Amino acid sequence: MSASAPRRPLTLGVYPTVRGFGWIAFEGPLAAYDWGLVEVMGEKNARCLRKLERLIERLQPETLVLEAFEKEDSIRADRIARLCRGMISIAHGRGLDAAIYGRPEIELCFGPVGARTRQEIAEVVARNVEVLRSRLPNKRRPWQSDDRRMALFCAAAVVLTHFRYNAKLLLDDLKDAA
Repeated sequence: MSASAPRRPLTLGVYPTVRGFGWIAFEGPLAAYDWGLVEVMGEKNARCLRKLERLIERLQPETLVLEAFEKEDSIRADRIARLCRGMISIAHGRGLDAAIYGRPEIELCFGPVGARTRQEIAEVVARNVEVLRSRLPNKRRPWQSDDRRMALFCAAAVVLTHFRYNAKLLLDDLKDAA
C-alpha cells in the first residue's frame, strides 16, 4: 500500500439558497479541491444540516466560511438565517473554526479588480478558479431567479474573501476583471 501525499487543510465555503446550498472546498487561495450543489425538498433546514454533516465528515475541513446572515448584516430570510446558525453550530460542535463575512467585506475584496455585483464577482472567480470557469451562469435578467450554480460562485467568493483577510491573499493574485 502506498501512502498518499498529505493534503493541505481545507477551507469549506457554503452558500445557502432557497433550494439547499452550494459549497466549495479550497486547499489554499485559488486552489479548489471539491465543490457541489445540494438540493433538498421537504424539511429543508434539517436535510441541509444532515448533508452538511456528511460533507464535513467526508472532507474534514479546518474552517467553515459563510456570508453574513443576520438581519443587520443581510436581507436573508429567517429560515436561511436559522439554517446558517445551525451550520455554525455543527462546525463548532466538530471543532471547526467558523468565519462570517458580510457583503461589504466581499465587495472590498473584489472591488480593486472592478467587481462589485454578484455577477461581476462570479466572473472574477471564474477567471481565477479554473474548475468553475465552465459553470459560470449567464447574467440574470430582471424577471429571472438566480441560476442555482450562482451558489457555487458565492461560496467561492466568501472563501476567497476569507483568504484575503486571513491568509493574506494578495489582490495581485486575482486577474484583472477587464
